[in-house]
Amino acid sequence: MIEENAVVISINEDAASLEIIRNKPCGLCGQSRGCGISIWGKLFGHRPNIFEAKNTVNAKVDEVVVIGIEEGALLWSSFAVYGIPLGLLILGAILGSTIFSDALHQDRNVAVGALLGLFVGYLWLKGHNQTTSINPRYRPVILRLAESSFQNLNFQCKQR
Repeated sequence: MIEENAVVISINEDAASLEIIRNKPCGLCGQSRGCGISIWGKLFGHRPNIFEAKNTVNAKVDEVVVIGIEEGALLWSSFAVYGIPLGLLILGAILGSTIFSDALHQDRNVAVGALLGLFVGYLWLKGHNQTTSINPRYRPVILRLAESSFQNLNFQCKQR
């Protein structure tokens, strides 16, 4: 189980909205929330990543909790997000090269096949995302309240 500390932002019945705040700031820009260097951070601002988990430990707002997710679920999700679309892109390029073996437009056929493979990977990923959001294996779980050594993290969160 991979564990991380998070702060409870709000409580809604039996679910808690959580935000992970890094203990150490980024070495490049000093940000502990969002990215201050990348173009995405500059375009979209430093929005916190807030997600929900079932509140099984009766945590209260502003408390620090330990959340966890299974290693296998994280590994499979990483493979699904990166590996399968990349594999379909390569497969599409190979199929575009072999099926349409026109020597004059070989590069065009490879590029079109690669784009079609990437599009199929996108469609697969969209469907896969809908099925995994239902599966509780892929959801983070609140394991326990954090120890008192993490109270400084709680203090940093109140300063937001």
